[in-house]
Amino acid sequence: MNPLKKIYCRIFQNVFKFALPFLPYRNPEIISSLKAVPDVLKKKKCKNVLIITDAGIHKLGLTDRLEKVLTDSSIPYILYDKTVANPTTVNVAEALELYHENNCQAIIGFGGGSSMDCAKAVGARVAKPHQSLAKMKGILKVHKKLPLLIAVPTTAGTGSETTLAAVIVDAETRHKYAINDFPLIPRYAVLDPKVTLSLPPFITATTGMDALTHAVEAYIGNSTTPGTRKNARDAVQLIFENLDTAYTDGSNKEARRNMLRASYFAGCAFTKSYVGYVHAVAHSLGGQYNVPHGLANAVLLPYVLEAYGKTIYKKLAALAVAAGVASKETPEEEAALNFIQAVKDMKARFGIGDTIPEIQEEDIPKLSHYADKEANPLYPVPVLMDAQELEKFYYMLMPAKENTVQ
Repeated sequence: MNPLKKIYCRIFQNVFKFALPFLPYRNPEIISSLKAVPDVLKKKKCKNVLIITDAGIHKLGLTDRLEKVLTDSSIPYILYDKTVANPTTVNVAEALELYHENNCQAIIGFGGGSSMDCAKAVGARVAKPHQSLAKMKGILKVHKKLPLLIAVPTTAGTGSETTLAAVIVDAETRHKYAINDFPLIPRYAVLDPKVTLSLPPFITATTGMDALTHAVEAYIGNSTTPGTRKNARDAVQLIFENLDTAYTDGSNKEARRNMLRASYFAGCAFTKSYVGYVHAVAHSLGGQYNVPHGLANAVLLPYVLEAYGKTIYKKLAALAVAAGVASKETPEEEAALNFIQAVKDMKARFGIGDTIPEIQEEDIPKLSHYADKEANPLYPVPVLMDAQELEKFYYMLMPAKENTVQ
């Protein structure tokens, strides 16, 4: 990255860091069971509800408990279940039409990050009916209060129930972009382990590593606070203590509950302290090839940590202690490398590979441009990289027979 761009990025990031204590961040109010949702809706005088989920979750019957408690409480609802893995502008438009047709007053995002992102985007369009999503992309462009938004995560990973971001794919260009503003933070987060019990092992693993990536990138960045550092360490500790159990014994309610807590803590950390190049590259892959976000993060994380090198050893050493793969007496570099190796070992145990086969070499300049545009100047990464420097990660992710970079 050229020196002038570096200076601009760091000034931009420092301004945001200085402003952190004065910005209207808030954490959602936690609800521990779906049974409490009707009481919230009645308290807020919301009579019609739009539930936004995806076909897989609906087919598995995961929404049945929510639908039953709403029906038993005589609260009318309409369900939209066409959200795709990386929600598109078409998904938002279809769900928005249902919202208006049924005179809804509240939105429940039920599922992984995709369902919650779609729910947030629908809320933004309700709040600003005359503005397109594309006009809201970037930072602080929503401004207006959304309808009551309740998030019900069915995966312990995205942290979307805590964040001010909605990530949307333009259905025509396949460009993936984020809308970031404080009104998008859900008012309530339902952390009910029962809705995660039927999550398949591989999705449990990739979403859990998504939460790990949130915590790590928030912790190693340059805009942390004592609160976000604690949230990140707590998340890392909970993930290393519970993810293997949740993966091998999906019916273990305690492990599932702890993974939901980990995801929540990681979400609180990166909402304030942001993420980094793992996410920027992963978002470009999700937009272009529909690669699941958690999977892309899991594959990428060790590569990016190694690329940052010694600049993050001190912080990784602290995370290594939280993860239980080093002691406070372990030399800094050794502890940091232990942590990176522990992430690699975790990937191997879960059957997560080191490549993304969908990547086409001719797409790499465009993908790296998208990653650069997303990350710079916003993400307070330990080492700044421009589009050309980010290209190496895409080549690293290509299967060996296609990899032309030595």
